[in-house]
Amino acid sequence: MTLSESRDPSYKWLVVAMLWFVCFFNYADRQAIFAVFPLIKQQLALTDVQLGVVGAAFMWMYALFGPLAGWLCDRLSRKGLVLGGLIAWSLVTALTAVCHTYGQLVLCRALSGLGEAVYLPASMSLIGDYHGAGTRSRAMSFHQSSVYVGSIAGGSISGLVGQYYGWRWSFLIFGFCGLLFGAVVAKLLKEPPRGVSEQQVVGSLLYEIKSLLARPIVRLLIFAFVGANFVAVVFLTWMPSFLYGKFHMSLSMAGLNGTIYLQLASVAGVLCGGLLADFLARTLAGGRMLTQALGLFLGIPFLFFTGWAASVPGVVLGMIGFGYCKGIYDANIFASLYDVVAIRQRGTAAGMMNSLGWLGGGFAPIAIALAANRYGMGASIRGTAFVYCLSGLLMLLAARYWTRRDIALP
Repeated sequence: MTLSESRDPSYKWLVVAMLWFVCFFNYADRQAIFAVFPLIKQQLALTDVQLGVVGAAFMWMYALFGPLAGWLCDRLSRKGLVLGGLIAWSLVTALTAVCHTYGQLVLCRALSGLGEAVYLPASMSLIGDYHGAGTRSRAMSFHQSSVYVGSIAGGSISGLVGQYYGWRWSFLIFGFCGLLFGAVVAKLLKEPPRGVSEQQVVGSLLYEIKSLLARPIVRLLIFAFVGANFVAVVFLTWMPSFLYGKFHMSLSMAGLNGTIYLQLASVAGVLCGGLLADFLARTLAGGRMLTQALGLFLGIPFLFFTGWAASVPGVVLGMIGFGYCKGIYDANIFASLYDVVAIRQRGTAAGMMNSLGWLGGGFAPIAIALAANRYGMGASIRGTAFVYCLSGLLMLLAARYWTRRDIALP
């Protein structure tokens, strides 16, 4: 693809739209299993901690492969990585339907994490090359909205299908739909020039990771993401089961209510967060990071209220507020990172951040299962407010480093 083609204003948004649908399947596939946890628990005779390991297996494999996936996307065709990842995780999702033992289920979830790990750094690098600083937050925030819509679809469709036809069928549906969309990606997605990175010397994976972690602002952004992602994983994993157990909802309603309010609010938050961040980035030093800090701090009372509320309307109100604030933070996760790393390091930086974020998030399903056994699920959810507060403080420190011009790119 030529440089002039990569700057086509209509095609650069078509790229975001295509990646939106790929990311939709990415999150629908990973969310589908949580809505049918009660059925899997009953059929395979699993404990809550074993279910937590099922959820964590995906995240840990996703995290372990993340840095290598990011490093590869700085060297290989990003279109090839996006397409290959989509095909791989869609196949594994379909194969999940034939699991009959705990070990098989853990293995399929781990392999799914391996396939999905290549997508995010490749897609963020593509968007980073198609969209400059003036539209990058908006492009990434629109792409981020697919995370929430995919989570809604995964939870609600899986719960509905599981209630009437058993838990296996939803994995076949999502798997085959992902494979079909792969044909669209193969036909329409084009690899753009990598900007100045084609003229830069790219170091080894270890060198690039050391170079990135040597910078305080990068470490702060990563640690803040670890905390925010830990909280997000708690909601993704346990909210449907929380509603199913505490309020005796049907499986389909628990899957729907556990995702739709939070995720739709996140769509609104991520779009507002993108617009606000692009505006503040032009007028205020560290504007994107301050936008993220705002979202984290505003989300704290809603997290506490969600775990405290004794009625369904109260829980829904808490999820809506938390979802909106979460979206404000999420809109700028990688846009903020790309502001402070070299172009040649974008894939490696995104892969490393995503990896460490999901490594920390991988402990959430097990940690909350253990805490819930002792304190109850409601109290455990309330406790996540403290994690969000810590992440907010880290984002303020990152913005302070930015104002001190810690932006010398290696």
